[in-house]
Amino acid sequence: MSVTWNRRALLLGAAALPAVMAAPRRVFAQAAPTGPHSLAPLPYAPNALEAAIDAQTMEIHHGRHHAAYVGNLNTLLQGQAELSAMPLDQLVMNLSRAPEAIRTGLRNNAGGHANHTMFWQIMGGQGGAPTGEVAEAITRDLGGYDKLRTDFNGAGTRVFGSGWVFVTVSNAGQLAIVTKPNQDTPLMDGVRVLMGNDVWEHAYYLRYQNRRADYLTAWWNVLDWNKINERYAAAKAGTLRV
Repeated sequence: MSVTWNRRALLLGAAALPAVMAAPRRVFAQAAPTGPHSLAPLPYAPNALEAAIDAQTMEIHHGRHHAAYVGNLNTLLQGQAELSAMPLDQLVMNLSRAPEAIRTGLRNNAGGHANHTMFWQIMGGQGGAPTGEVAEAITRDLGGYDKLRTDFNGAGTRVFGSGWVFVTVSNAGQLAIVTKPNQDTPLMDGVRVLMGNDVWEHAYYLRYQNRRADYLTAWWNVLDWNKINERYAAAKAGTLRV
C-alpha cells in the first residue's frame, strides 16, 4: 500500500469528520421496566403549585425521581410472583417476607413509590385552614392548626439528611406527627398516613437552596383539605391504602 494512498485516505477521513460530528445523533431511550406498578400522572399541571413549589422541581421530582422508584421497584420484583401480586401498601407492610437480597431495595423503592403517591394526592389546593372532620381531629389531637404547623415544620426541619415528616391516622381517626428517614413510611409500622411532606433536597432545592424551613412554611399554601378529608374518611372506613 503506497504512502500516497494512505495520505489520501487520511485526508478524506478528516474531511468527513465534521459532517459526521454535525449529523443529528439518534438517541435510543431505554424503556422503563414493566411490572405490577406504574407511575400515575400528576393530578394537576406542574405549575399549579407555584405558591410553594416551582414547575421545574415538580417535573423533575415526579418525572425522574418518582419514576425511578417505580422502575427500580418493577425490576426488583421480576421473578417474585407472590410479592408482585401484593398491592403497594401490603408490599411495604410485609417487607420481612421478601428475600434478604432485595429487601433493602424494596424498602427504598416501594417506600418511595408509596410516599410520593400520597404526596401528589394531598396537594393542588389553596391551603388555608383545615375544614371538616380533619379540622376537628387536628384540634383534638394536635392542639389546633397553628400548633400543628409549628410542630410539623419543626419536626421536618430537624430531619437529618433526607426523609419525610408525616401526620399519621389510626383506624379510630387519631392523629400524630412522626418523621422517617430516607423513603421509610409509617406503613412499615402498620400505621396509615394522612398527609406528609418530602424533605429530601430534590423536593425544594431549586427554589429554596438550603432554606428547608422556608419550603416547609410555604408548603401549607398548596394543600388540598378536601383531599385530606377524603383520606381521613377512608382511614376510618379501613379503605385508605397509601
